Amino acid sequence: MVMVDTSVWIDAFNGRDTWQVSALSNILGKENVYIGDIILAEILQGIRSDKDFENIKSALDRFPCLSVLGKQMAIKSAWNYRLLRSKGITIRKIMDIIIGTFCIENGFTLLHNDKDFLPIEKYLGLKVVKK
Repeated sequence: MVMVDTSVWIDAFNGRDTWQVSALSNILGKENVYIGDIILAEILQGIRSDKDFENIKSALDRFPCLSVLGKQMAIKSAWNYRLLRSKGITIRKIMDIIIGTFCIENGFTLLHNDKDFLPIEKYLGLKVVKK
């Protein structure tokens, strides 16, 4: 089960040639690919035209969309944030610690292109797709 982060979807929709976009292309149809509700919101919020919004929303509709935050996940995410901060690491975006925590707690592997996930992998055991 693979959760694909906003960073990879944006690169894919913008036609960027990254190893993560290639990995996404390779896993489509071979593995179960999921999108989180906050990832969906992050992707869609940045789209300028109504036509592009509808096209991208339709393209993403084929993937199961999971709710990644509830009370227990909020508490666990805050705990993980504090743990990393105690090690001198500050995650810049709260969404990243939420997504990382969700993946850890639910056994997902994360495909991302965002350096904020690196300490989550190193210190908290986040499984990630490797190059």
